Amino acid sequence: MIRLVIADDHPVVRAGLIALFSIEDGIEVVAEASTPDEAVAAAEHENPDVVLLDLQFGPRAAGTAADATRRIRAIDAAPYVLILTNYDSDADILGAVEAGASGYLLKDAPPHELIAAVRAAAAGESALAPVIASRLLDRMRAPQVSLSAREIQVLELVAAGRSNTEVAAELFVSDTTVKSHLAHVFSKLGVTSRTAAVSAARARGILR
Repeated sequence: MIRLVIADDHPVVRAGLIALFSIEDGIEVVAEASTPDEAVAAAEHENPDVVLLDLQFGPRAAGTAADATRRIRAIDAAPYVLILTNYDSDADILGAVEAGASGYLLKDAPPHELIAAVRAAAAGESALAPVIASRLLDRMRAPQVSLSAREIQVLELVAAGRSNTEVAAELFVSDTTVKSHLAHVFSKLGVTSRTAAVSAARARGILR
């Protein structure tokens, strides 16, 4: 029996997922969570095999899904983490994978694909949505600059027109930290300005 924790900040989504898995043989939903901290607590106390984790929780939720994934994967006999989300930017994907997620699926995936992904994750296999796997393979094959997930995240916000101060506020870091990330980005891309960095990143396929 695969023991599953479902973590999402939307009650309707949780209810739908619980209903989906309740009719599946060999899968039991042992807990639900509405915040990253609740997901970690459930992983610690319910001994699940898989935690199905949303990537973006509401503004009142403390911590992030990536942080929760790291904490869950640090537990003794750690369960596998499968990300289920609406977000598919490179920064989101890389952040989740770097944090230790076994899979990454989009919420528009058909039910059979989601069920198969949970079974695959429980077996210790990778469970990436085809579009996500394709993009990761493209990044691996293409010779390009290696930016960290946070550097890409900063650059995406810059590309969206955010100032350094706005980027800092959105990521809950200092202006100095944002400037440091941008300095590393400039150095890696061989540019000297924010505009040039965004242009170079798009040309290399780092940003869409």
